[in-house]
Amino acid sequence: MGVRIADAQRVKGLAPLACKTDRIDARVLAELAWRDLIPEIWLPDPAVRAERERARFRLHLVKHRTHGVPCPVSDLFGVGGRRLLRELELPEPWRGNVAASLALIDQLSAQIDSCEAELRRLGATHPYLRQLVTVPGIAWILAYTIGSEIADISRFRRPAKLVADTGLCPRVYQSGERDRRRPLAKNGPRYLRWALIEAAQHAARTAAYRDQSTKKRLGKQRGSRVAAIVVAPRLAEASWWMLTRDQPFAPAGTA
Repeated sequence: MGVRIADAQRVKGLAPLACKTDRIDARVLAELAWRDLIPEIWLPDPAVRAERERARFRLHLVKHRTHGVPCPVSDLFGVGGRRLLRELELPEPWRGNVAASLALIDQLSAQIDSCEAELRRLGATHPYLRQLVTVPGIAWILAYTIGSEIADISRFRRPAKLVADTGLCPRVYQSGERDRRRPLAKNGPRYLRWALIEAAQHAARTAAYRDQSTKKRLGKQRGSRVAAIVVAPRLAEASWWMLTRDQPFAPAGTA
């Protein structure tokens, strides 16, 4: 008999217990299993885990390389930025610290280039990339990340299921006439949520989503990041339709 992993939160909803012990838990799970009512969680196989690890490790390296120092050049550690650092004539020990940081950045950049080369090689045969790269704001790296995090699209019966898995839905508390909306649930794979929000920040500037005035309407009120969070679930829905139908992206309203 194979191992079945229960979704603890949904099991608790099906069989809430006033008294909770290991013996009672085992009896409840056995009863649910006998009735074939155990809500199970999905676990990726080793191949999917390997895909995710490659995309996640690249993101890990990029985060280590990222800087937040305001400067008059677009990239403080690019050609123009390094020229600026040399002209500053920093005294010690700051000059040594900058030199060590630049050496570390060069090492990280080399590792990132190596990761991207491997992702590009593996992405050539990935079944989802051909469709995902047609979405506004999704280039091949984000497409590989989103595809590896989604894995088997058939496990989501409808687009709302995929959106719920991303954690991009607000928590809703309803009681009688009350309907309260709280911050995002943020359940599910955080790397998928990050990739969709990253893509939404670019997609909000394209005609497909700019025509909906989402960024203009929400950006003035609460910032462009809020607008991206509004667009991100729509990208998840679009991804579901494309991957289930094996069709490229088509803006709403087109034939």
